[in-house]
Amino acid sequence: MAAHSDKQHAAPTFKKTFGHHPLGAWADHGPTGTGEPLAIMLRPGRAGSNTAADPKQVLADALAQLPWQPGYRVGRKGLIRCDSAGGTHEFLRYCENRRLQYSVGYTLTETTATAVDLIPAQAWTPAYNSDGDVRDGAWVAELTGLIDLTDRPPGMRVIVRKERPHPGAQLRFTDRDGLRLTAFATNTSRGQLPDLELRHRRRARCEDRIRAAKDTGLRNLPLHGFDANRIWIEIACLATELTTWMQTLALHDHQARRWEPKRLRLRLLSAAARLARHARQTRLRFAAHWPYTELIIAALARLQPG
Repeated sequence: MAAHSDKQHAAPTFKKTFGHHPLGAWADHGPTGTGEPLAIMLRPGRAGSNTAADPKQVLADALAQLPWQPGYRVGRKGLIRCDSAGGTHEFLRYCENRRLQYSVGYTLTETTATAVDLIPAQAWTPAYNSDGDVRDGAWVAELTGLIDLTDRPPGMRVIVRKERPHPGAQLRFTDRDGLRLTAFATNTSRGQLPDLELRHRRRARCEDRIRAAKDTGLRNLPLHGFDANRIWIEIACLATELTTWMQTLALHDHQARRWEPKRLRLRLLSAAARLARHARQTRLRFAAHWPYTELIIAALARLQPG
């Protein structure tokens, strides 16, 4: 989170920017919906990216927001998805102790990338695209038995994906035979490899949630004090949650349920209207020529109490 002025605890970050380094957790409402922030921790800019204490605290705060109050052992119905920052030993053991499923990014070193060469050709399975169809030029395989995982939590699996790089993309030292390699770790014991890999890649929907949160007040921190900016984050999260649940309750059967805040403001929230009073009644009248008037009226009717 970049800062354009000298704010309390703002410092150079590992991304070579100046500001703060927050951590957040979002609830994913699936491909047909959006998502809501469960917990966001504002941290100084010099905060590390591979520490386990802060991710554990954010996860605990996020689980406390669940409506059914699961207790310490949540169960396998809870799935935690994150990037390679969540792949630390301590964080994975914490997820395992709370009986959570996890799917986290796994950093490939030169040693683990060399183990990919030992995977037989017949063990590679075609990967899926975002629609669940076979994707040309991408394959997945399991790497678990070929690398040393003795210091990792029991039941952890490592699944690797190889694909043809996009035109103009630069390969890394860990890539093989002109193919881009990525991997993730999970403790899910059932399911086909392409399904598990697609489930992990859908973590990218979190980036959409972050973009929506930035459009709702989290792009910049307006105050100087660190605690004051923490309060600002809570207010912005509340605004994001109200928008998310408005879409879920009032726009559930329309594509507007997945609209981001900028589009919502343009088409629905900033629609011109006027108050008309007649026969001791007050009515809100929208312009008949506005293409989204019927959608606004239907949404308001659904939000009416009773």
